Amino acid sequence: MSLKGKNVLFFAGPLYEDLELWYPKIRLEEEGAATVVAGLGERTYQGKRGYPVTVDTNVDQVDAADFNGLVIPGGFAPDQLRRYEKVLAITRAIFQAGKPLAFICHAGWVPISAKILDGKRATSVRAIKDDMENAGVIWQDAPVVVDGNLISSRTPADLPHFCRALIAALRQGPQD
Repeated sequence: MSLKGKNVLFFAGPLYEDLELWYPKIRLEEEGAATVVAGLGERTYQGKRGYPVTVDTNVDQVDAADFNGLVIPGGFAPDQLRRYEKVLAITRAIFQAGKPLAFICHAGWVPISAKILDGKRATSVRAIKDDMENAGVIWQDAPVVVDGNLISSRTPADLPHFCRALIAALRQGPQD
């Protein structure tokens, strides 16, 4: 129960990557963290692989100050999520507060649109490598890349590395 008392926000949207939401959510809950899934308005979203998630709240009802970290799963959802200013504002607020901000696969699109990645080291699925580099990211092909409070991974195959880094960051608390 090393994360008891920690609250972690997850974003969800249409066709999110099932494993990239559920695996970290379950791991964090196993460690004692409370998780909240925020969506864009719908109550339930189907994952790319067909597994549904029922959200706890809408992003419009979320205050970044209430959370110790943010996880952004990949899939097709980040392409929708990045179009919502409230999603970008929450992402910026978590980042600027030095709290762990974890993103995987295509989820790099959200911090790109939040304009917080310039000069930072990160990874992603190879399909958005050019997008990441065009946003100023020093892109690395690695299972997990940690740069300050940013934690990124490439694909579901990297989830064990991603979750270990995320748990360690949440235990440590905000970065200066």
